[in-house]
Amino acid sequence: MTPFVIRRLLSMVAVLFAISVLTFLLFEAIPNGDPALRLAGRLATADQIHQIRVKYGFDKPLYVQYARTMKNIFTGTAYSYTQGFNVLDEIKAGLPATLSLALGAGFFWLIASIVVGTLAAIRAGRYTDRVLTVLAMVGVSFPPFFLGAVLIYFLGYKANIFPLGGYVKLTSNPAQWFTHMILPWFTLSVLFIGFYSRVLRSTILETQSEDYVRTARAKGLSGRQVLLRHILRNSLIPIIALWGLDLAQVIGGGAILTESVYNLHGVGQLAADSIGKLDIVPILAIVLLTAFAVVILAAIVDILYAFLDPRIRLS
Repeated sequence: MTPFVIRRLLSMVAVLFAISVLTFLLFEAIPNGDPALRLAGRLATADQIHQIRVKYGFDKPLYVQYARTMKNIFTGTAYSYTQGFNVLDEIKAGLPATLSLALGAGFFWLIASIVVGTLAAIRAGRYTDRVLTVLAMVGVSFPPFFLGAVLIYFLGYKANIFPLGGYVKLTSNPAQWFTHMILPWFTLSVLFIGFYSRVLRSTILETQSEDYVRTARAKGLSGRQVLLRHILRNSLIPIIALWGLDLAQVIGGGAILTESVYNLHGVGQLAADSIGKLDIVPILAIVLLTAFAVVILAAIVDILYAFLDPRIRLS
């Protein structure tokens, strides 16, 4: 078990390093992506641009710039070249809103997906299954920005049931925090519910034909016991793996559209603003945050799988 854990941790470090290098080089290769030109302005002279390059170290080799940038990010001294703020402070300020959105929506879409997927599998081929299939496809097809705008207009502006947007801290007012997050949770969850429920339905239908399921039925277990103890329990394994990775992506700023529509000022909205301004330092920090969350949760899932199933330790 220990060698397996060590291999996974080493691979995690290698992936994080590769992601950071590729992200840094990608923005270096973008046309007009030179931060010195953006800092100097359109009317700057060649001498002024050169002075800015020297001041910020843009005249150094790429590996030196990369090492300095990464050092600043990990020591908390990284500043945005074009927006002027401390990157880690800005991420910390937006992280509560992003965590509120990610954790609440993640719990909601996981429970709803299990209910919808199980019900569709039980009623496979019947009217209920067809209706749920149509609703799932509609949910997958709805863009979050469109669904969010519709919900804000009808439930916020017209009906005045929910706030029009913004974020209230949980520690400031739990009731207002909850009411402000209901629409963002639903908007973000709809797509995942449609996808997860279809995956779970297919997995349950496939698991029903396994030998251990037929054996459980032959022993006289009720249909409900077979479903809960054997079919659903094993069918949830891929769903939990997907859920962990998707949750990590959302925590790392993956809900850009949802945060922007509801004006939550989270990590996703910070990423959208920085991408629009080609501001490499905040983007690199947010990409690393996403990579850390995804890779760490993936490693945890792999280790848990290896603990539960010894056959995985050999792979």
